[in-house]
Amino acid sequence: MERAINKWPEFSFFNKPSSNTYPSGIFTLLDTYNYIIGDKAKATTERLRTISDKDEAKQFKFNNFDFCTFSGTFSYRNAASLIQHSTLMTADLDDVEDVEKVRQQLLEDEYFDSQLLFVSPSGNGLKWVIEIDLSQASHADYFRAISNYLKQTYNLEVDKSGRDVCRACYLPYDPTCYINPKYLAI
Repeated sequence: MERAINKWPEFSFFNKPSSNTYPSGIFTLLDTYNYIIGDKAKATTERLRTISDKDEAKQFKFNNFDFCTFSGTFSYRNAASLIQHSTLMTADLDDVEDVEKVRQQLLEDEYFDSQLLFVSPSGNGLKWVIEIDLSQASHADYFRAISNYLKQTYNLEVDKSGRDVCRACYLPYDPTCYINPKYLAI
């Protein structure tokens, strides 16, 4: 009997700077995990974390980090150019007081299985990627529900820009990045 091949979620990958609106390829969560734990963004991430001026840090991030659109594949980075939704959503959690504590809470969450979880480029936030079921609700409805859930359960504020299906997510270096083990069992 032939083994069924899993079709893992796919999404667009973009080369820096973030003004780039044309994808350079398709990524999976495993591709992203390998990128994040690898050395490709290590020097850039370390440099960003030495910049104390917020405007300068924002501009540095804009110009120096590759990024992806976890929620889908796009021909051009805008909502109208969505080719296919990935069934993934990212909760962007900025200015987290205790990153390691929140990381553990999210990994142990009883309702959502973490698909990917990593420290943000700035070092003081988290990017939490989870699966959503678009047959149950729209992307926007899921975003509102997950934002409310994180606020009520953990007192965490989700960056509101994440409601945009084509939201760019910068890819930093994080050797502690978590990936759901199912993606490693290939």
